[in-house]
Amino acid sequence: MTGLRERLTLLGFLLAWRVLRLVPARLAYRLFDVVADRTTAADGTSVRRLRSNYARVRPDLPADELQAMTAQGVRAALRYYVEAFRLPSVRGDDVDRLVRWEGAMPQLKAELSSGRPVLCFLGHTGNWDLAGVWCARHLGPVVTVAERLEPEEMFRAFLDYREGLGMRILPAQKGTFDALRAQLDTGEPVVMPLLADRDLSATGVEVQLCGHTARMAAGPAALAVESGYRLHPVTLRHERVGRDWGMVITVHAAVDVPPPGTPEAVQQVTQSCADAFGAAISEHTPDWHMMQRVFVEDLEAGTDDLRSAA
Repeated sequence: MTGLRERLTLLGFLLAWRVLRLVPARLAYRLFDVVADRTTAADGTSVRRLRSNYARVRPDLPADELQAMTAQGVRAALRYYVEAFRLPSVRGDDVDRLVRWEGAMPQLKAELSSGRPVLCFLGHTGNWDLAGVWCARHLGPVVTVAERLEPEEMFRAFLDYREGLGMRILPAQKGTFDALRAQLDTGEPVVMPLLADRDLSATGVEVQLCGHTARMAAGPAALAVESGYRLHPVTLRHERVGRDWGMVITVHAAVDVPPPGTPEAVQQVTQSCADAFGAAISEHTPDWHMMQRVFVEDLEAGTDDLRSAA
């Protein structure tokens, strides 16, 4: 049954890539909003996990407001897929119309203009594929990592999709860190955004996120410490652009990176990123569509059998 389920999932994704780009955008968004609302009503494991994560980030919310925010978060999660399926057919001028930036983007651009690569700490907010396309258009080459998915055909489909958008993708596997470090050693002025708000390895570090202990990937901080290149936390959020959905790229100030050999350097840098990320998701919680366990208390209670197709 597992093999059949994976095959049907793959076929569904491939069909969506072909069909959704032919559907008017507003109709596609409405359809996926209906699916999102039904998903919320079904209250499956992923919805419960999202609500639990939101409850830790926003302990001030009463139950009814927390539930409403969870429904918004499920809509945001499915909005990502609408945009991902349609993105290969979106024109460059539409990308520029839908995306704007705020924050320390001038400092990030200055680093690239000086001929140095820039590292970015990202979380599961907004649409990182749309952000990657915008960056490739306006900043230069984008090099990043993608989680290896099952079945292999789905992973290859996502890989081809992202590389077709102008990004260079490395699969998350043994040796990926060394490959990223080798890329940085070339000195090529690339943007290297890395999703890090969930640890997918045994090398994660514990940080405080919104007052709770969470485990995050050590990669961005370790690369920054070893290479000396600047590391910017970056958060993404959706916003309305007329009747369409657009996105804001917020570039936070580069975090302080101590020299190699500094005790607990990676933990310190990751904590600085978590501070910026936590402030952002506290303010724009529904844009954080994290449906897996990230907080240590939840991780110690067990693991959800959930896979993110992104």
